[in-house]
Amino acid sequence: MNVIQPGSFLTLHYRLAQTGGADVVNTFAEGPATLTLGSGELAPALEARLLGLAEGARASFDLPAGEVFGARNPDLLQRVKRSLLGEPGDGETAHQVGDAVEFPTPDGRATYGGVVREVGDDWLLFDFNHPLAGLPLTFEVQVIGVL
Repeated sequence: MNVIQPGSFLTLHYRLAQTGGADVVNTFAEGPATLTLGSGELAPALEARLLGLAEGARASFDLPAGEVFGARNPDLLQRVKRSLLGEPGDGETAHQVGDAVEFPTPDGRATYGGVVREVGDDWLLFDFNHPLAGLPLTFEVQVIGVL
């Protein structure tokens, strides 16, 4: 029987959820996922839980707050002037609390996201933390195949 080790190619079902809360990802209701361990498709803390599991294994792990996506960083809460948002010359873009907004990186080659947490008269407070940062999570897995 094949056992998961670094670099293994896997087929598995998995579920990641806030502990006692809603699913973030759940492949049990649809097709299984395929991935290579160590390729960055799963967070390192999740991959570490898979090591040593054999084909056919089913396991569930309770992960402490911050272990998977880090602790919440208050420095990643940033006020942005409304005049800097939207299309050039468009300072009237309407954003509401909870909106996810993408920003270009300084080199323009990628983007990163922030969530609106507060709305002021001429500013918005964005949270650039990972949405699951600082939360305890549950990781459930069923290993289907290991190569």
